[in-house]
Amino acid sequence: MDVKEELIEKLIELSFAEDIGDGDHTTLSSIPEDAMGENILIIKEDGVLAGVEMAKRIFAHFDKELKVEVLMEDGTEVKKGDIAMRVSGKVRSLLQTERLMLNVMQRMSGIATMTRKYVKQLEGTNTRVLDTRKTTPGMRIMEKEAVKIGGGVNHRIGLFDMILLKDNHVDFAGGIKQAIERAKEYCKAKGKDLKIEIEVRNFDELQQVLDLGGVDRIMFDNFDTDATRKAVEMVGGRFETESSGGITFDTLRDYALCGVDFISVGALTHSVKGLDMSFKAVK
Repeated sequence: MDVKEELIEKLIELSFAEDIGDGDHTTLSSIPEDAMGENILIIKEDGVLAGVEMAKRIFAHFDKELKVEVLMEDGTEVKKGDIAMRVSGKVRSLLQTERLMLNVMQRMSGIATMTRKYVKQLEGTNTRVLDTRKTTPGMRIMEKEAVKIGGGVNHRIGLFDMILLKDNHVDFAGGIKQAIERAKEYCKAKGKDLKIEIEVRNFDELQQVLDLGGVDRIMFDNFDTDATRKAVEMVGGRFETESSGGITFDTLRDYALCGVDFISVGALTHSVKGLDMSFKAVK
């Protein structure tokens, strides 16, 4: 089992432990053990569906006998009133998995819906929207998967799969040159094949990076559009470029038209509204 799969399994286990504890006493007291039933997942507002595959894992983790009929796949643009899936089996299992499944699917669908909105805003440009590490603790793998389902691109998953030298790293290292050289030496010493990105705050820092090289991507931190356009011209295609900091949906396309390769948007995951849906019994 790889790291991603292991994290998902741990999250599901922790989530059930958090919700059920020593037993769902409401369900155990009111529903016979052998009662069978069926539920449908009803979409209650327009958006992009995400979390279907995750829901299947949640159901299977709790009760492998639950039968899941998927009617709409991840990435589908859904409308209010659509039925996304049917699930049948023990009523006790349906009731005890309902909240976790809905929490995950509503959250993931909200992120996918928001991401699709940003992706459409960039149509006709060569710029792609990135997520960030501003995620719900423990749910990062799911939230970043939702960004992909919505059409966005994952930045690094965590601190382990890319080197991103931000302003604090540069300041503590003693400057641009020291930060880049130490990162390269570290990768060589540890046998790590990691991409190196560095954040610059002004044109002086940008010029230092251009003179030194040794990175894969340069992030323009809190540059306005005029400064971004000039920075892209200075880079001249030698490195990937990314804009970050204070960019809203309304200014997104303006930054894209400056020619940057990527725009990172924390709002895709840190302040998104879940997509409304419900899991109702079929009588």
